[in-house]
Amino acid sequence: MKAVFLDLQSLDCNDLNLAALDALFTDFAGYPATAPSEVSARIQDAKVVIVNKVLLDRAVLAAASKLKHICIAATGTNNVDLVAASELGISVSNCQAYGTDSVAQHVMTLMLALHTNLIQYNRAARDGQWASANQFCLLDYPIQELRGKTLGIVGYGNLGSGVAQLAGAFGMDVVIAQRAGGETVGGRLAMEVLLPQVDVLSLHCPLTEQTRDLIDAAAIAQMKPSAFIINAARGGVVNETDLADALRRGKLAGAATDVLTEEPPINGNPLLADDIPNLIITPHSAWGSIQARQRIVDQMVETVEGLKKGESIRWVN
Repeated sequence: MKAVFLDLQSLDCNDLNLAALDALFTDFAGYPATAPSEVSARIQDAKVVIVNKVLLDRAVLAAASKLKHICIAATGTNNVDLVAASELGISVSNCQAYGTDSVAQHVMTLMLALHTNLIQYNRAARDGQWASANQFCLLDYPIQELRGKTLGIVGYGNLGSGVAQLAGAFGMDVVIAQRAGGETVGGRLAMEVLLPQVDVLSLHCPLTEQTRDLIDAAAIAQMKPSAFIINAARGGVVNETDLADALRRGKLAGAATDVLTEEPPINGNPLLADDIPNLIITPHSAWGSIQARQRIVDQMVETVEGLKKGESIRWVN
């Protein structure tokens, strides 16, 4: 059984144990990255293709006559034509719930950094502000405690509930938004009820037609000027131009995002401007702890072992 991993570098930074995965195949090739023009040649003789974000469209799949299974090294399946795969008899699997702890930890890190003005204090210690202070400490930037604050969560799946659990340990009160476009669930709040009362809004919903630009100027106008927004969902859930404008105008106390509408942002982004105050941006790294990435490998091992036994583990088509 031959297998190829088309974008191994997107998962492994030479810090993962791939031995169990490699041992499943008679021939295993891991490419750091694969350009669109290289895909067909690299998967031509493969029975199993492993991919994170490389696009596998109908034309590519139709030309891969030996391909029987695609392992997606992520949860999202939008880079694979599932309809074409099904019609061609190619099964597809993904990985699930591998990054809950990593993402929840990252969100809390961003939340704490905003509340403690961590970035500003680090800068003050390094650029000489502390050295020129007339007392032992520097308290130029407001520091707030999380206890007693209200956290609003949009998207209460594994990630949202993981953040809620950690927030509870800090003494925060948690409220949950109704699903956009979904059925009403008891105990959850409509956005127009939730937004005015939250001190922190944490986003964990998928990007759909119902959630695109969910947080725009109108939504931000309903929030407290002292509130923070944290986006660990998808860039399109927040209107980035509206968020940048709100931060410049002091309509929000701050924001943090791990995602942008285009990744990497090779064409720039409104949130990358130098004049936006109290904004933290991380490069879609919330999911990427060593432990989370190793779980992806371990899940793919389980999937391929099941494939050999005729079992469908985490198949999505």
